[in-house]
Amino acid sequence: MKVLYKQYTNRSIRLYTLIALNFLLCIGFADAQEFIPIWPAGKMPNTKGMKLTDSIANERVFRVGTPGMYAFFPSSQENKGAAVIICPGGGYERLAYIISGTQLAKWFNTMGITAFVLNYRLPNDKDLVEREKGPLQDAQRAIKFVRSNAAKWGIKTDKIGIQGSSAGGHLATLAGTATIDIAKVGDALDEVGAKPDFMILVSPVIDMGKYAHKGSLKNLLGEKPADAQILKYSTQLQVTAQTPPTFIADAFNDKSVDPHNSLLFFEALLSHKVPSTLHVFPQGAHAIALRNNPGSADLWTSLCESWMIEMGIIPATLTK
Repeated sequence: MKVLYKQYTNRSIRLYTLIALNFLLCIGFADAQEFIPIWPAGKMPNTKGMKLTDSIANERVFRVGTPGMYAFFPSSQENKGAAVIICPGGGYERLAYIISGTQLAKWFNTMGITAFVLNYRLPNDKDLVEREKGPLQDAQRAIKFVRSNAAKWGIKTDKIGIQGSSAGGHLATLAGTATIDIAKVGDALDEVGAKPDFMILVSPVIDMGKYAHKGSLKNLLGEKPADAQILKYSTQLQVTAQTPPTFIADAFNDKSVDPHNSLLFFEALLSHKVPSTLHVFPQGAHAIALRNNPGSADLWTSLCESWMIEMGIIPATLTK
């Protein structure tokens, strides 16, 4: 009897283990997101032709082997026809792909918005010929890629925005203020527009002068950038009437990226009559994230959703 019980117990353990493993595998596959390389083989611009691999540690990407996007699709029944390309922050040295990437993508999905987390090349990438151009080339290509596949994914071509936190916010504004498409490679996407239709910025790096985030400045432009480069990459100076509507959230007590960055960009938007909004919360430091923000900073997500509805980016309710 004891032997039979032991055998039965062992079989039960093995059975339950298999069931648990299958369940975990199913959860893993269900949670896995599609990775979409954005450049055709052999046509990525601004490269020396080196073969690089991703370097990832502590929820940060330190080197990008294949620039591309992780796609997060909402339910087809909840799809509201808008899309956002998310540029993770990290001072142009690394990509904080979870806290300023995948977590936000899942939040956008709850609003029926398709989200793409951009794995963009970092300026310290040894394969880059011109360090400062790599991130923007990847961002522009991502916008063009999404726009060219809009019909397939149920996205409206004039509802494709870009979101960025910290240095990712700087990259977002580079894309939003660019007047030249530097992502052309001689394929069908050359004729597709590279400008986003709206921007969402959280604690963004903007200025490369007086209020510059020193790490982002050094990593993007090098140790001793020329004055012309500093002016060119201070994106508040590049705003025009054609810059897309922008939502900005920041914190008064941010000691890492001076909130004057947000003020400068908003002032430029206001001067050019670009419909935009700025929220500077008393608390939040340089850590405004999806949840668990101190005080009123926790309202930024609901304010952002309301702004997108107000701007006509997404409908308040779905009408099928």
